[in-house]
Amino acid sequence: MLGEVEIVFGFWAIALILIFFSLSGKNETLSYLNNQSYVEPIFVFVIMIIAASKPVLDFSLTSVRAISRLLPIHKSLSLFFITISFVPLLGSFITEPAAMTLGALLLKDHFYSKNISNKFKYAIIGTLFVNVSIGGTLTPFAAPPILMVASKWNWDLTFMITTFGWRTALAVFTNSLILTLIFKKELANLEEPNIKPSETPLFILLLHLILLIGVIIFVHDLILFLGIFLIFLGIANSYSQYQNKLIIKEAFLVSLFLSGLVVLGGLQKWWLQPLLNQLTPDQIYYAATALTAITDNAALTYLGSLVDGLSDQFKYALAAGAVTGGGLTVIANAPNPAGYSILNKNFENNIISPLYLFLSALGPTIVAIFFYKFI
Repeated sequence: MLGEVEIVFGFWAIALILIFFSLSGKNETLSYLNNQSYVEPIFVFVIMIIAASKPVLDFSLTSVRAISRLLPIHKSLSLFFITISFVPLLGSFITEPAAMTLGALLLKDHFYSKNISNKFKYAIIGTLFVNVSIGGTLTPFAAPPILMVASKWNWDLTFMITTFGWRTALAVFTNSLILTLIFKKELANLEEPNIKPSETPLFILLLHLILLIGVIIFVHDLILFLGIFLIFLGIANSYSQYQNKLIIKEAFLVSLFLSGLVVLGGLQKWWLQPLLNQLTPDQIYYAATALTAITDNAALTYLGSLVDGLSDQFKYALAAGAVTGGGLTVIANAPNPAGYSILNKNFENNIISPLYLFLSALGPTIVAIFFYKFI
């Protein structure tokens, strides 16, 4: 666990608290910590675990299977197109980490396990990372960079759909269509995939979906969504035969990262305010897109939310830029390491080249820039 990228912010936060305690004493330290809001990091922990549970993933897989059958084309092409497009958009409802997990598993089982070219492998993962990064922006709770600012900036479901959602859908489908057409011959040569129907009982499936919806409805009510989470844990334990291993470690790491970000971010306003006030919305969009490649996109948006007096155009540019660049590197977006760990064994020497990943994601990123900036 100590080798995980997300752990760094946790250690920095602990170091800050210890320094704060030694210099200012117990009362001031506790006062500072108690004045921060940890609802979003805890919510991410809860919803990641529920959304990535086997019944919810089975429901998502069944949906993918049903939709892919409706397309009047070769089944390999239809399954691939739906996996690389619909699944990332589904992330707006089951969360981006769950969408990344589902998409990567489908791609591994039905495409990476076949004899596809190395060029196609990189094109897939580059497009997947970009589509998942932007695909969670139809709702205010699924993408960490949006979740961390949605409450403060009053971005509700209506705002997300009308401002981000339609642009996101167009970008995701354009990326997916281009990729499918480029590798059409290679996909058509693959044997038709066979997705087995879910064996999860209907009442278990419905129960998990109800709990997931309940957590989403009470996203800002810590006590209520924690109570729902406890009910989920009880059900998961009672019907363990219908569960895979819960992703507690992965959810903890993302939550730790966001919590550390909250603790550290509270003291950054002094230099952020004058810096951001010097930038135009266009400048911050491209700066956020570029910086996301070397830091997590949730860090950028959260730090930006600490600055007072930002215009609506500036807020949109910051968030849009952060999600646009989320596929350029493994560390750019919190769900990327999950996709990396699932797919890396299908590459030469079990390594995904950072350079080839960046180059593969560059095209889909440019498409996202076009829709977010010029449409």
